[in-house]
Amino acid sequence: MGVIIFLIFLVGCVLLCSIKQVNEYERGILFTCGKFTKVLNPGWVVVLPIFQSFQKVDIRTKAVDVPEQEAITKDNVSIRINAVIYYKIFDAGKAICEVENFYYAVGQLAQTTMRNIVGSVTLDELLSEREKISADICAVIDKATDPWGIKVENVELKDVSLPEEMKRVIAKVAEAEREKTAVIMKSKGEVEAAENLKEAAALMGSVPGALHLRTLSTLNDISSDQSNTIIFAVPIEVLNAIDGLSKKGE
Repeated sequence: MGVIIFLIFLVGCVLLCSIKQVNEYERGILFTCGKFTKVLNPGWVVVLPIFQSFQKVDIRTKAVDVPEQEAITKDNVSIRINAVIYYKIFDAGKAICEVENFYYAVGQLAQTTMRNIVGSVTLDELLSEREKISADICAVIDKATDPWGIKVENVELKDVSLPEEMKRVIAKVAEAEREKTAVIMKSKGEVEAAENLKEAAALMGSVPGALHLRTLSTLNDISSDQSNTIIFAVPIEVLNAIDGLSKKGE
């Protein structure tokens, strides 16, 4: 009787140890006598001791921070760049059977791919087309990880570090571009001002007395400052008219 109770207790312990739980965000990989059997879906599963082994794989999206890498662009500029990769496992069986450590493998592949892509573009392209370069890196890594059952969802370049000498050169180029724009804008303004003055001169020349009225208006504007001494030329006919008015008044 005691033996039977012991056997029942032993069988119960074995059954309890054989029950495994797979969460919703996981998949179970079942091996029977060392051979891949199947992928287990979420829920409770029974794994026979000794004959079978069991391993869980997280299928949620993972973020891999690619360490800062030193690379040389196509135009021979040395830079340091880092990125972050988002990927998820779509085939848990391949992720376990086809690669030893998929997390480490994806990180190493990302580093080499990033250096290769950066080496094929110039510094200006890297700074102005970061989204396109990120998409190119993502496409290369995604194609290489397909046999591992891994889908690369996105790659984002986080930072591009330039040497101090290159930063100073870029600052000088930007300053020169701003000066160029300022000179062009100033010259365009002078052309427009000259055109307006030309039209104003033609208009005042065609209307009798317009120039005198403009002169009087200008004198009125500058007469507010009592410390100024104003000397200006007056046409002879104006003086004669003033002299005639004075004599009539007398």
